[in-house]
Amino acid sequence: MTEDKIFILTSKYCWQYYKIGHPEAPFRVKDTYKYLSERQKKLNIEFVFIDKEIDEEILLLTHSKELIEKVKTENFYEPDTPNLKNIFFYAKISANIVLESLKLAIENKKTFALTRPPGHHATKNNLGGFCYFNNIACAINWYLKNYKHKKVAILDIDVHHGNGTQDIFLNNEKIIFISLHQANIYPATGLKSENNCINFPLLTNTTDFEYLQTLNKAIEKIIEFKPDLLAVSAGFDTFKEDTLAGLMLTEECYYKTAKTIKQLNLATFYVLEGGYSKKLPYLIEKFLEGLK
Repeated sequence: MTEDKIFILTSKYCWQYYKIGHPEAPFRVKDTYKYLSERQKKLNIEFVFIDKEIDEEILLLTHSKELIEKVKTENFYEPDTPNLKNIFFYAKISANIVLESLKLAIENKKTFALTRPPGHHATKNNLGGFCYFNNIACAINWYLKNYKHKKVAILDIDVHHGNGTQDIFLNNEKIIFISLHQANIYPATGLKSENNCINFPLLTNTTDFEYLQTLNKAIEKIIEFKPDLLAVSAGFDTFKEDTLAGLMLTEECYYKTAKTIKQLNLATFYVLEGGYSKKLPYLIEKFLEGLK
């Protein structure tokens, strides 16, 4: 990388919607922003605030018109993914944060999208799992449209399988999708690999050592693919204190994970997916330290 600065892209709109009692709550972005602000100099962070929504034409590169209309008109029911007032606006802000992160990454800048709602469970035709639109997929499809001869690796390190991302990119020769996730929890997919989608299902109680061993296997697959760009779905619900899953990763593992990924020396953008522990701000700090 040409510089040590880390660009954190976010928006105060990410704080403004919620459903009482839902784990995908404003604190995830709001508290993390405030925590990182106090450590801005130490981490050499520059915040970039995004207030513009992604264009619908870009959404249509990834999602069906029917899904977009459902979210726009607030005409859907999905138990885990609340139908909230103005959720179309908030989801488009989140997707644009990720797109702008990609644009900085291809300028050889370190970027982390501190955003919500997350995206990796949204398929071409369906929302779900707290996700309305697939933020990473929308950004990558924009990239592939504008950089036609490029290849992209997607590394998903959320505790849940990125079923939406796999649905969108399965059999796409310009993409390799690799997911490390806990087996047999939501969405109950990703138990085997398919063509360009390589899955590493992990057992409950997986430790740092076992996780990092598996991550090294994933890194080997990325090296073999020789991508021009790397997108990371950075979930922090693999943490041992997270209540939505059962892996046993410690705080230090996030530092080591980031350091391992950084060694690929690729243009990379990182995107917040899951992570519901109150320690999320600290876990993200450890991850950012690993990128330095």
